[in-house]
Amino acid sequence: MSDAAAGAVPPARRGRQPWAVRLGLSPRFHAFCARVPGLRHIARSEGAALFDIVQGFVQSQALLALVELRVLHRLAEGPVPLSALAGPAGVPAERMAILCKAGAGLGLMACRRGMWRLTVRGAAFLTVPGLEAMVRHHPVLYRDLADPVAFFRGETQPELAGFWPYVFGAGGAADPELAARYSALMADSQGLVAADTLRMVDLRGVRHLMDVGGGTGAFLAAAGTAHPALRMTLFDLPAVVPAATARFAAAGMAGRVEIVAGSFRDDPLPRGADAVSLVRVLYDHSDATVAALLRAVHDALPAGGRIVVSEPMSGGDSPDPATDVYFSVYTLAMQTGRTRSGAEIARMLVQAGFSDVKTIAGFRPYVTSVVTAARSFNTDPQKSV
Repeated sequence: MSDAAAGAVPPARRGRQPWAVRLGLSPRFHAFCARVPGLRHIARSEGAALFDIVQGFVQSQALLALVELRVLHRLAEGPVPLSALAGPAGVPAERMAILCKAGAGLGLMACRRGMWRLTVRGAAFLTVPGLEAMVRHHPVLYRDLADPVAFFRGETQPELAGFWPYVFGAGGAADPELAARYSALMADSQGLVAADTLRMVDLRGVRHLMDVGGGTGAFLAAAGTAHPALRMTLFDLPAVVPAATARFAAAGMAGRVEIVAGSFRDDPLPRGADAVSLVRVLYDHSDATVAALLRAVHDALPAGGRIVVSEPMSGGDSPDPATDVYFSVYTLAMQTGRTRSGAEIARMLVQAGFSDVKTIAGFRPYVTSVVTAARSFNTDPQKSV
């Protein structure tokens, strides 16, 4: 097969490589750097970074083993010898020693005087909401990426797409068990997302906040705690209503929250709120669904009403090492949505009729970033583009 038939770019049409890339492609340059003391750090740092990429899948699987075997959980009770980890886990001591050293290499645990103990990073792993649930959920994604070439060619049927049936419409919500799995995983991580969102968004002056697709109400509960006078509406599928009702009752907010069951794909959004939040909602859905949702939010808000979009976002022209690797691949496996940049979301908001669009990069982009806007006083979205 010729290069042209294979889709290769003819040499005459190829751009000239930058000088730094040309050096990077030169084995002689790498050998030179390795010999010169002042330049060795270049070869060493680039080599280490490349090896981190190569071994990444082993790191994630070692972490999964530490979680499933509850090694870190046992260390949270205090330092123990290797035998106290190997026995309860049903792992031979010599193999547990290898796993524990891998955990030490990841910075999660350490051994001193024959006793294994947690590090600060390991303690943080057990404490940060959602991390453990995310890791335990990852085998689904790992299986989908078993043949990465076929995956990126679109020749596979990802298992992950079946894990989130709610994305395909209200039909998926008929399975309470699947809805519960979704809600539990999301609720574990939503606390951190809510905290970061509320640091970036000032809700002072908002009287009534509606959270669309808010699951069991983790974000609304955090917002209600931060703003005791805030009235709230939760709009989501019927299957999440019982857990949301219990959450608000336990938080003493039942009288401040109205829970409305429905699907934003099929049902009109409730009116009356002067702000609407979409927390980790847009990246689950196609451009057409997102455009329709943003128009529905625009129509549900009064003039000057605000919209808050909070989710991990692509770096756009400057790809982010977390969101453009993890979240972009994850949403590709879901088959229904995609990870968008803040600039893309901003353009979609303008097309839906919003104005005064602001993009706020999160200080932890892998948790969330934010785009806010206001309903334009011009009610014709086309005139706002």
